[in-house]
Amino acid sequence: MYSDEIVVDYRRVALHHRELIALRNVNLRVAKGEFVYLTGKVGSGKSTLLQSMYAEVPIAAGEARVLDYDLNNIKNKEIPYLRRNVGVVFQNFRLLTDRSVIDNLRFVLDATGWRDATDIQARIEQVLKEVGMLNKGYKFPHELSGGEQQRVVMARAMLNNPRILLADEPTGNLDPETARHIVRRLHDIAASGTAVIMATHNLTFVEEYPARVVKCENKQLIE
Repeated sequence: MYSDEIVVDYRRVALHHRELIALRNVNLRVAKGEFVYLTGKVGSGKSTLLQSMYAEVPIAAGEARVLDYDLNNIKNKEIPYLRRNVGVVFQNFRLLTDRSVIDNLRFVLDATGWRDATDIQARIEQVLKEVGMLNKGYKFPHELSGGEQQRVVMARAMLNNPRILLADEPTGNLDPETARHIVRRLHDIAASGTAVIMATHNLTFVEEYPARVVKCENKQLIE
């Protein structure tokens, strides 16, 4: 469900990582419902770019808008509202190990303002069903395979019906078939109207599930 509504708009943006230039002169526009592969070698700036869209990495230069927010001038109190509309599947966003799958998801809904217990339970069941994990809700993370944990992370990212989903190497360390399932699910999410930006160094997915490709190379974005 690709539309003309722009949800990410970067113009001549520079980003730093540990005080060094990670990317410079980035120009990128992403529309609602669009699927974008972000490719490049390890250390090429893919993660830094995704983190900037989540207001985790500041904009060093240029103009950057994500949804209705000007990232150059975003206030600290506005960041939680931005993040409610941006789902993330990042490698460092692990599940809480001392809580069941359901309680992991309930924690997110409680933290983002959901109050009605019936609505919370219904939403949890809905997202778990979408990723094929409805029968594993009472399991703890250590009782799940790597692929199952990643499905739960995707379910968590979709809880608040985000307008953008950022996925940073979501298939890392997964077997090929599980990895394909994850990528197909991300394409389904884009088809439902959520913009999806997936960082990957695995070009097999690009061939099997074609979509727009943007490459990080030599500190620049190439398309």
